[in-house]
Order: sequence, then C-alpha cells, then structure tokens
Amino acid sequence: MKHIIEVNGIKLYAFHGCLPEEGKIGGNYLVDVWMETDFQLAAETDTLENTIDYVIVNKIVAEEMAIRSKLIEHVGYRIIEKLKTTLNNLHQIKVKITKICPPINGDVENVAIIIEESIKKV
Repeated sequence: MKHIIEVNGIKLYAFHGCLPEEGKIGGNYLVDVWMETDFQLAAETDTLENTIDYVIVNKIVAEEMAIRSKLIEHVGYRIIEKLKTTLNNLHQIKVKITKICPPINGDVENVAIIIEESIKKV
C-alpha cells in the first residue's frame, strides 16, 4: 500500500533569478511538495506524531524560498535536502517550483522545475 501526502500551491514571493532586477523586484512562485510515506499508524491512532506535519513542510519551503538563489533548481535542491533531514519515514519525495511570469523575452505564463528522489533506507 502507498501512502501519499501532498502540500500543493504554496504561494510565495521571492527574489530568485540571474538578473540583478530579480533580486530587487522579486516575483511570484508556487511550490508543490509530494511525499510518499507510511502513515498507517497515524491513520489507526489519529496522532500527528505518526505522520508528516504539513506545517513543518510549509515552514521549510518558506525558509528555503526566502534565501536568494540565481536558479530555482538550486532552491529545489535545498528544499529536498532539508525535508529529507527533517522528516521521518520518507520513501520518496518530489518538489515542483513554478516561477510565475518569468522575465524572458516572450509571452510565457510560467516556468517550472521538478526534482524527484527516492530515499534510500539505511
């Protein structure tokens, strides 16, 4: 049986990008986090300690998005690493960062990166 938890559409204003203006003006972002875990015990006992706390996921995403990077690829990597070291019982994780209205020469609604990783059990 697979147990999936998603925290989708985390809306943030951040200052990522290679252009100096992006560091000053900033822009809108959406972040989606998908996690495969085992929350059977939480389902049986109705206890938060036996599952992934959405508040912690949102907090980590917000903290990492607040650190300026040139590339959203770098931000995504940091988010994945922090979630892996903070959350217990992760089997697989996927993070999608969407940059709304990127400053590129064209009519583009958004650009996005997706990082997906299986967690090796030790």
